[in-house]
Amino acid sequence: MEKTPAGTSVGVADPYAFVERCDHLTDDGRCRYALEHGSHDPGFAREREADDFACPVVTEAGPDWDWRDCPQFRARNRSRECVRCGLDERRMAHSTDRPLLEEHHLSYADDDSREVSHEITVYLCRWCHAKIHSSWARIDDDANPDPEALAAREGRRSEEQAEFGFASAAERRESSSDET
Repeated sequence: MEKTPAGTSVGVADPYAFVERCDHLTDDGRCRYALEHGSHDPGFAREREADDFACPVVTEAGPDWDWRDCPQFRARNRSRECVRCGLDERRMAHSTDRPLLEEHHLSYADDDSREVSHEITVYLCRWCHAKIHSSWARIDDDANPDPEALAAREGRRSEEQAEFGFASAAERRESSSDET
C-alpha cells in the first residue's frame, strides 16, 4: 500500500486506479500543459507539438503510454463529494468553519521508487480522511458517512436554507415588533 512521507497509509495500493483523466487533457485530446507551459519542459512540448499536441495516452497517434508514463501528468479530483462514503460538501459563503471535505493525496514523491512525482488527489470527508491515515481503512471500502458527518452536513444545510429564506416586509416588521 502507498504511504505518505510520514509513513501513514494513503488508502490505496495503486493511485492510478483512481484516475479518470489528466488535468491537462483537453476535450479534443490535446495536452494543455504542452500548449500553455511548454517553456517549463521544452523537450516534452516539442514532442507534443510534433504530434499536434496530441496526448499519447488517449490518442492512437502516440506510443503505448499510460498515465504513469507522462512526465507532466496530474489528476486532481474536482468532484465535491467524498470518494469513500459519498458525503457531499456544504460550504457557507462567509463561514470560516472547517470544510467537510479535504483533499487527500494518493501519490507522493519517493526518490527510491519513481523518478517522476505525479500529483494524484481525491476528496475525502474529514472523518474518512482520519480513518485512512490511521491505516485501518481503504478508499475503496464500502462505507457510509459517519453519524457526525451527516449531522455536520445537515446543520450546514439548515443554515444555508435559513440564509436563503425569504421573509416579506410584513413578516420582518412583525418579528421586529415581537422582539421589542
